[in-house]
Amino acid sequence: MSKIKPGSIIKGSKWSEPVEIKFIEDIGNYVHIIGTTVRSREPIDQIILRDEFSTFFTEEIVSPFSEEPWKVFLSLETIRYRFASLYDPLLAMNISKVDPLPHQIEGVYGYVLKLPRIRFLIADDPGAGKTIMAGLIVKELKLRHLIKKILIVSPGHLKDQWRRELSEKFEEKFIIVDRGYLDALYGENVWLRENQIITSIDFAKREEILPSIAAAHFDLIIVDEAHKMSAYRYGDKTEKTSRYKLGETLSHNSDHLLFLTATPHKGDPENFRLFLDLLEPGFFATNEMVASSIKNKDNPLFIRRIKEDLVSFEGKPLFLPRYVKTVSFNLGTNSKNEKILYNALSKYVETQYNKALTRDKKRNVAFALVILQRRLASSTFALLRSLERRKRRLEELLAGVQERNKTPNDTFDFDIVEDMSEEDRWREEEIWEALSVAENREELAKEIKIIEDLIQQAKSIIQKEEEIKLRELKKSLADLSQKYPEREDKKILVFTESRDTLEYLEKKIRDWGYTINTIHGGMRLEERVNAEKVFKNETDVLVATEAAGEGINLQFCHMMINYDIPWNPNRLEQRMGRIHRYGQQKEVFVFNLVAEDTREGKVLNKLFQKLEEIKQAMGNDKVFDVLSEVLTDTNLSQLLMEAAANARNIDDILKEIDIKVDDDYIKRVKENLGESLATRYIDYTRMKEMAQQAREYRLIPEYTESFFKKAFIRAEGKIKDSKTGFLSIESVPFQLRKIADHDSFKKSYGELLKKYPKVTFDKDSAFKNPDAEFVSFGHPLFESVMVWIENHVSDALLNGATFIDPDGKIDGHIIFYEGEIRDGTGAVAGKGSLVLCL
Repeated sequence: MSKIKPGSIIKGSKWSEPVEIKFIEDIGNYVHIIGTTVRSREPIDQIILRDEFSTFFTEEIVSPFSEEPWKVFLSLETIRYRFASLYDPLLAMNISKVDPLPHQIEGVYGYVLKLPRIRFLIADDPGAGKTIMAGLIVKELKLRHLIKKILIVSPGHLKDQWRRELSEKFEEKFIIVDRGYLDALYGENVWLRENQIITSIDFAKREEILPSIAAAHFDLIIVDEAHKMSAYRYGDKTEKTSRYKLGETLSHNSDHLLFLTATPHKGDPENFRLFLDLLEPGFFATNEMVASSIKNKDNPLFIRRIKEDLVSFEGKPLFLPRYVKTVSFNLGTNSKNEKILYNALSKYVETQYNKALTRDKKRNVAFALVILQRRLASSTFALLRSLERRKRRLEELLAGVQERNKTPNDTFDFDIVEDMSEEDRWREEEIWEALSVAENREELAKEIKIIEDLIQQAKSIIQKEEEIKLRELKKSLADLSQKYPEREDKKILVFTESRDTLEYLEKKIRDWGYTINTIHGGMRLEERVNAEKVFKNETDVLVATEAAGEGINLQFCHMMINYDIPWNPNRLEQRMGRIHRYGQQKEVFVFNLVAEDTREGKVLNKLFQKLEEIKQAMGNDKVFDVLSEVLTDTNLSQLLMEAAANARNIDDILKEIDIKVDDDYIKRVKENLGESLATRYIDYTRMKEMAQQAREYRLIPEYTESFFKKAFIRAEGKIKDSKTGFLSIESVPFQLRKIADHDSFKKSYGELLKKYPKVTFDKDSAFKNPDAEFVSFGHPLFESVMVWIENHVSDALLNGATFIDPDGKIDGHIIFYEGEIRDGTGAVAGKGSLVLCL
């Protein structure tokens, strides 16, 4: 033991690698040592039995320069790559499949990453690419070794979009944690288990979930649509929503916290102050302090840029105009049967709705009944299928085969249901379809008879092809197809809320001679992405449910038809956002099909008229991005429910939408949209310089490829250079797969495949060839190679190696040289990286 002192390096069975001693103390039969592992730099602080300690041995550091040069070279290169962010401060830009826009570079590198502790809100307008900015922040912080555990909280319907964007653009693999995942790992805290998690805000806020989240700590938490975490002050009392309480927990158990939203203010200063309080509790004590910081443009907690100010590096606007047209029709145009069915269904819904309210069943059963009205607004076929399902379940109730579903009284929350993923929402609606207010067998039998009559009417209309909306769709498809001569310009997206309507339209549109495919919530994300590619390259028409707004990008299409109109304005925004977004090269046309002689159709018609009036008054089409903020005092979903159930006089409902659009109203709308928060100046010259700097400082792909090939072959991997300029990796060696099988590796970098047929290290090549695997920092293949070098080769640095300098120009200095290597005649022998020493 006397030979071992601070600075000594010892080896023993307790550790998988040598340990450098920082402190050693003799305490009787034990020895206390403090140190760090040589390679991974993990801290060691242990008390060891003296007898066991005597079996350890010191490792002499002798440098005979006898190691094979390739080992020293690869080890030094690995160290250099581990600290690449030190000499390339924009590294994430260069190794991600994104070309950031000026405002994105400014937001990430000019604001967020300058903060020693990130507590920040990015509140740019819709479509500004906040997900890309968040991805760059995640990637950059990981490359700088500042974060490991990451949690992303988003609305339920955006979980897949986040997972796809981070995977495809940044090679970051995230696990979606929901009820199914939690049940599969019963008894384990998954928030502690996983490193990179996506979950929904309404799942995380649940009383039974929140304590387990509070028990975990995250290096970085990102909250999308963060404005949903709201609190309100009434006099001296602050009312905190369950989402706000979740925000308090997230703020408490994270080092870095990033909020994303397009609507931060809502026109309520106190609400906004409480919202900012989640980022930095107590930072603004009063509303006056917030107002002063906004006025003086010195608020350190957020940045907001509006659409009109966002341009490309060439100075071109990012968003082309969008034109929204309402195609109105009357149900009684073809025959009276559609109107008769509508009136009969309305009578049934109205009667049952009123019973539900008088019998204290409240909103749950009432909303369940109004679903039937929404189904008819979608299509007669969708109504037919819903009626058939309802009849079957009520018959089972009558026969005593099925227990009556218990109706939760006051737990119903329309906003929570609408934020669910489409598949979850459909499951909820299937439960609602079986709800009934019948209190005895006689009432149940009467209700079944009414449903049977409605089913017969619906079948008759479908068989006779009397649906006027279907004819309007056929006419609209034909008009749009004739408008553009080029086939790629003829792609048309048709949206519907109902999967039944989707299946019905798919058959009809195919019969009309169009090539067609579909996307719906019953498809996995991978299937939806594949359907997106089919639409882009093969078909004329895509019929989609709201799932096309979940993780799918369709900006190669610029024409959209809303076959039915969602009652939640946020969903209408999301539909338009699928095609009206950055990357859209053409003006966008949106057609809304509305039956103007129905109560809910009258409401929607009035809504679109009013939105057009507001658009003209504001001078831009932003009104369609933030419908809920424009209709600030109007609960559209509630109005449509009341109209459908005839619960209020239709004229009274229309008056609520008939907003007086004057200067005061426009001023209030702009305040709700947070325009006073906006930073109107972006230094485009500086952003161009930063983008140029990123290109100059980037790691040249040929060098990283050369390093990888040398290391991969040394690890017994099989690799081929193809004539097309890509690499083909026929077999990933066992040594690398063994490293990638470690749980900690998978949680950080994802799964390592057994082979990669088409590999590139060049970002531009990856953009042009989406089927190629872009390998760089963070990719499991590249990371496994570096870990293999660190585990099996880096000890060579302790001994050193002799490198030959045949020209005698290095003069005894060891250097890194990157570039062309020439032979004695001056001819280029190749490209690569060398460590040279005389």
